[in-house]
Amino acid sequence: MREIGAGTSGGDRRRSPVFDPATGEQTAEVHLATVDDVDRAVATAAAAADRWRDTSLGTRARILFAFRQLADRHRDDLARLVTAEHGKVLDDARGEVARGIEVVEFACGIPHLLKGEFSEDVATGVDVSSVRQPLGVVAGITPFNFPVMVPLWMYPIAIACGNAFVLKPSERDPSPSDLVAGLWHDAGLPDGVFTVVHGDREAVDALVDHPGVAGVSFVGSTPVARHVYERGTAAGKRVQALGGAKNHAVVLEDADLDSTAEALIGAGFGSAGERCMAVSAVVVVGRGDRLVAELGRRAAAITTGPGTDPASDMGPLITAAHRDRVAGYLATAGEEGAEVVLDGREVRVPGGEEGFFLGPSLVDRVTPSMAVYRDEIFGPVLAVLRVDTLDEAIALVNANPYGNGTAIFTADGHAARRFRREVTVGMVGVNVAIPVPMAYYSFGGWKQSLFGDAHVHGMEGVRFATRLKTVTTRWPSGGGTVGSAPDTLHFPSGDDG
Repeated sequence: MREIGAGTSGGDRRRSPVFDPATGEQTAEVHLATVDDVDRAVATAAAAADRWRDTSLGTRARILFAFRQLADRHRDDLARLVTAEHGKVLDDARGEVARGIEVVEFACGIPHLLKGEFSEDVATGVDVSSVRQPLGVVAGITPFNFPVMVPLWMYPIAIACGNAFVLKPSERDPSPSDLVAGLWHDAGLPDGVFTVVHGDREAVDALVDHPGVAGVSFVGSTPVARHVYERGTAAGKRVQALGGAKNHAVVLEDADLDSTAEALIGAGFGSAGERCMAVSAVVVVGRGDRLVAELGRRAAAITTGPGTDPASDMGPLITAAHRDRVAGYLATAGEEGAEVVLDGREVRVPGGEEGFFLGPSLVDRVTPSMAVYRDEIFGPVLAVLRVDTLDEAIALVNANPYGNGTAIFTADGHAARRFRREVTVGMVGVNVAIPVPMAYYSFGGWKQSLFGDAHVHGMEGVRFATRLKTVTTRWPSGGGTVGSAPDTLHFPSGDDG
């Protein structure tokens, strides 16, 4: 059996199993970092950061370009590791890798992204400029559902800005991060600038508490995001913490049935629903019978199976415990009065009896009081709620404690514009079910989906990974005082000479 992270320290220590979710077989064992392991990793990163920040922008960009080429060359290797340890089908895994590489491409433009500002003669003989300088050591704590893409939202930009980065990936699918570390080394990144620390909650708290860590970037569940944000900011750190979601898709009566149903099926059941931008609540305005029937027909046609099988449309869930938790919502939904149109518990995968499979599930006539709506399920369960007006739909979305992503499907531009303006959600799609922004924009929600105001990647990622410094400069001529008024006796203004 493979051992992961065994080089951090020896002896008798805590370990965690890694499974193939399609078979239920344990394929590896990951050694969980101790506080001492984290301390050594941060010390190494801090020493490397002192040297890396003085490396020229041109050199940094060339290393980023080399890393991008290597990541592109190994995208299938990364995708296969994702499928082996997370379970998602290869096409989904390849898509994850591709979206992550887009952030690397954005970071390759770091010489332009870090350009400061300059104003000449703000007062007579006085110039003002601004620069952005690295924080030092940035830690990234990432979830199991996107073991390649979500870390790539963080470390390319942080490293390009001159920081060292310590990554704590999920212990459930750790192998892709080790491959990435090797690619950074092959790209010429100096030792210590990128470090992987495998661990669990102990490692998370050690990174958040460590005085040598200046910034923490976190993506995961809302309770842990709140914990990381509050603990990190209390220690004076810069923290971006993205939490959970309950994403709604509002469907008006004039929406195109075929394209809407196709988009909702992909958004609800892609990656087995294990993504923070998955649509889990469809809000139908007006009569919804035709849409529900079409969703049921399309969902029933989805093939659930191993991610390595080209015939599979949807793979297993990450663990047996998570599969059982998600399945429990289907039982509860029926008990609370909802109509289970399609029950994923009935799916059988030949040869996958020990795998963590749950088929697509569709639940109609859900109300906001039901558990299948209240909770973030993080699985292939699509709940349908029915309302009479767009006003009711907007109120329903806005009343939800989460505000990550939402979408509206309609042919009415006025209704779409109103929805876009009034919903209290951070990312909005118009006839786009999963409005994940491109790498040069920034990703993040509102309300309990984001703690603090720092989103990831794009220019917000650059601002998070740097500190702003503003410099006011005067060069007196011949050693004398410039101008007639002594600026030591009052607060100078732009009119001072």
